[in-house]
Amino acid sequence: MRVLLVEDEPEMASALRAALTRHDMIVDHAPNLFEAEAIAALGGYDALVLDRQLPDGDGLTLIPKLRARGNLVPVLVLTVRGDVADRVAGLDRGADDYLAKPFALEEFLARLRALMRRPANVQSDKVRAGRLSFDFVNREASVGDVVLDLTRREILVLEALLRRMGRMVPRALLMEAVFSLDDEVQPNALDTQVSRLRRKLTEADGGVTINGVRGVGYLLRETQ
Repeated sequence: MRVLLVEDEPEMASALRAALTRHDMIVDHAPNLFEAEAIAALGGYDALVLDRQLPDGDGLTLIPKLRARGNLVPVLVLTVRGDVADRVAGLDRGADDYLAKPFALEEFLARLRALMRRPANVQSDKVRAGRLSFDFVNREASVGDVVLDLTRREILVLEALLRRMGRMVPRALLMEAVFSLDDEVQPNALDTQVSRLRRKLTEADGGVTINGVRGVGYLLRETQ
């Protein structure tokens, strides 16, 4: 899952980014509206976390611009303005949820997970392929009763492939799902992650296989 975090306070941005990363999400960060609009235009985000008080204006002004371009990414607005009128204003401008500062990280993560589980993003909390089961909420893959020992990036690769099971997933989409804009990525980094994941799925007898077309992408299929 990929999240765009728009927050100008360095400590808050760092804390939120660390929390999201611990929960196997790829995070891109923008400290102001100008950069946020440019990055959001790239697309491919599963959620947008948007602070209201930004150096160059009210974060809410970004939402109508995105919607006008057909970008329906779920938006969680963060703000120190927590009264009813401000919450209503945020929701009326197109926000999907509203969280007043200060807040508990556990609540923040729960609200974000809820947004990303909505039908436009995830059709089910779990998916099965072969003998493999993947839990989108807990970010766990298992075969039978055994939870697979996967790294964060292996989980991200598997999740992206399962969301398009049986279809070729272009390399560009996989790169977006696995690496943030700030990551220094080696040319074979994606292939290395896929190779490790493929080996683990085979060793676990998951009943799925990952096939690749050089320079094009990868697809996951059931083998039984």
